[in-house]
Amino acid sequence: MCGILGYIGRTEPINAGVFDIMRDSMSHRGPDDAASHFLSEGLIALGHRRLSFLDLTPAGRQPMSNEDGTIWIVLNGEIYNYIELRQELLTHGHRFKTQSDTEVIVHGYEQWGLAVLQRLKGMFALGLVDTNTQKVFLVRDRFGIKPLYYRCDDRGLVFASELKGILADPQSKRDIDFSSFADYFVYRYVPSPKTIWKGIYKVPPAHYLEYDIYSGEISVREYWTIAFGHQKASERELVQTFGRDLERSVCMHARSDVPVGSFLSGGYDSSAVVYYLKKGGFDPKTFTIGFDGWGQSEDRYARLVADRLDVRLSATIADSSSLDLLDIMPDVYDEPIADISIIPTWLVSRLARTKVKAVMSGEGADELLGGYTWQKEFFAQQHIPWWQKIKRHMSGGEVSAVDYYAQAMAMGRFDRAELISMFSDSYHKHIPTDTEWFYRQHYDRYLSPLQSIQKMDIKCFMSELVLTKIDRASMANSLEVRVPFLDHEIFGQVLSTDERIYFKRDTNKFLLYENIKAAMPVEILQRKKQGFVGPDTYYMDMDWYQKVLNNSMMVRDGIIRLGYYQKLVTQKDHWRLWKMAVMEKWYRRWAT
Repeated sequence: MCGILGYIGRTEPINAGVFDIMRDSMSHRGPDDAASHFLSEGLIALGHRRLSFLDLTPAGRQPMSNEDGTIWIVLNGEIYNYIELRQELLTHGHRFKTQSDTEVIVHGYEQWGLAVLQRLKGMFALGLVDTNTQKVFLVRDRFGIKPLYYRCDDRGLVFASELKGILADPQSKRDIDFSSFADYFVYRYVPSPKTIWKGIYKVPPAHYLEYDIYSGEISVREYWTIAFGHQKASERELVQTFGRDLERSVCMHARSDVPVGSFLSGGYDSSAVVYYLKKGGFDPKTFTIGFDGWGQSEDRYARLVADRLDVRLSATIADSSSLDLLDIMPDVYDEPIADISIIPTWLVSRLARTKVKAVMSGEGADELLGGYTWQKEFFAQQHIPWWQKIKRHMSGGEVSAVDYYAQAMAMGRFDRAELISMFSDSYHKHIPTDTEWFYRQHYDRYLSPLQSIQKMDIKCFMSELVLTKIDRASMANSLEVRVPFLDHEIFGQVLSTDERIYFKRDTNKFLLYENIKAAMPVEILQRKKQGFVGPDTYYMDMDWYQKVLNNSMMVRDGIIRLGYYQKLVTQKDHWRLWKMAVMEKWYRRWAT
């Protein structure tokens, strides 16, 4: 796992000193090594911060090129099937000078062009310069596990793993995009391709950007889509196939020249990952977080699993004082993100980094298998007797999938009316007419009710919120997180199948349950869904909110109405106050 940076100038050579400052602003992503390389008489620069896992020798350094130096690459991520691809490329006559997965992409591009993307299995964000065609390609993995930002203007193209890499350029403008400011309150994040800054964008998941060095023109294209379907299959066969493929994915994700541990919450997902690691012959160190004085604390359940599977477990315990860590979150995340587990995820990442450089985690299982409560509730609402549907329709009680999803995701909903109430008059012009535009963009009315929610979960909640949270929290601690459920072939296998085979209303995450039920304690199998979040009371401290917001700079600068904030305090509306507190901390750090 690494931090990458690239600068393709159009008018003058890149300042090497400034470029290295930009690169080293992301040193937390790669503390093991750093390098830069300049091409085309200094008009092109590629930089890399290295966190070493494969080929720990100097030969594995990036930026990396092919034999004649016409193709250059910087990669942030892991290609888990690099051994198989390497063997195939050897049969085509390619010769390798390293044991790294990065070089596989270089030779794969030589062999197959951009079609190499279809062969990659892993998490990755990369920049590739082809001096033969004078093209630059920026590519992000299918699910958006790894981040990639860019700015393109008259000066050229700049890309980086984090916003701070671009903002470290003293000539980079910092103008807030207040439509993104509004989006944040709706979604709890700024959705792709937008960022909080005007003129800086994200490469969306499963997309690549092509930049023409001669003309300066860019195009962004999607290279992979989720294949939903209704194929019939044997239930028993699908259970067995899913278990076999997940075990294979876990073992591939464990490929490394250094030990790989695992997060362990005591839920199905992380417990299954640890189970398959043990089954594959690994002995992972595991890590969890608990909350002081909470009966449902994660560490209690994690201990049950660790004892059953005979693995080492380390725990960290959060308390009310942990909320003060919100002060450092603007530097961790660069953009405001209001997931309530941003602090717990950072804490457990800090703990894990004291023992290992990489861990596995269970992200993706709920999206794939219908494990979220809102998925189940929407499914239940849509599968009622015909006469109840008619009655609901006649009473005007029908709720669209997008409206339902927006409410389920909100944690203190900000629709257009709420945003108008919050923002001062001069900022109303920035509020989108359709505040749910991003959900609507990823809603497919031709899918079943359950699969339409699953698709929005994959493209919105998971790709934009969950994976952003875990990448930034872990990499701020120089820790790599690997997510073996996010294997695109597993997603294709399950989601192309009739949902009645993989989704059971009375069995949580049926395919996973059937594969782990013999190995898990009954308390784990009967446990309700819960994440690395903590009790709601953890986020209901009105005194803390007032300490953060009583002298709000957003209010001082006339963005948010004082009366609106006071109303939230009076109503003890802690979820909307949480979003406001996160934004206030970001605004103080980056915009003042």
